[in-house]
Amino acid sequence: MDWNLITLITLAYLVGSIPCGLILTRWITGRDPRASGSGNIGATNVGRVAGKPLGVLTLALDMAKGTLPTILGLWLLETDWHVGLVSLAAFLGHIFPLYLRFKGGKGVATALGAFGAISPLATGGVLAVLVLGLWLTGHMSVGSLAGWATAPLWFWLTGFSWQLVGLTAVVASIIFWTHRENLSRLRAGREHSWR
Repeated sequence: MDWNLITLITLAYLVGSIPCGLILTRWITGRDPRASGSGNIGATNVGRVAGKPLGVLTLALDMAKGTLPTILGLWLLETDWHVGLVSLAAFLGHIFPLYLRFKGGKGVATALGAFGAISPLATGGVLAVLVLGLWLTGHMSVGSLAGWATAPLWFWLTGFSWQLVGLTAVVASIIFWTHRENLSRLRAGREHSWR
């Protein structure tokens, strides 16, 4: 049994569970982002509820929740597959946080931070598609979904193991699931635009 792996997965989940957007918004404004906008605790809704500077800070902290445990994994674990499991744990912590009764955010920023630590190049491809999708449509949800839909391709092209490529496909599938309400609003023409 690989105790380093088990310990890091547990740590990554607990770190990923920290609700940065909720803590910041309550501390700075006294408001609860879950009660306004989309009701999400992630950077996009925090930016709407508490202002873009706080949204940007939430984005950075949510990314760091994925990056820091993954860096530990890169130091202590031997395979990209095992490091990917640590990244996945941080990502799932954000979506299903222990501290908020398993009701968290959508996971995009935490996934970018986590998998960006494994491969800045492959994750840069994801981010480029995300930004292009946002620029073309004005919808962060469209950019996020487009970017993560291409993640398995980028990690395959940059030479990672099939297990890690499969993990990025799992992450992409979960991100589509967390955006199911956004997809409904997009179909109905009611999705919030950043333009």
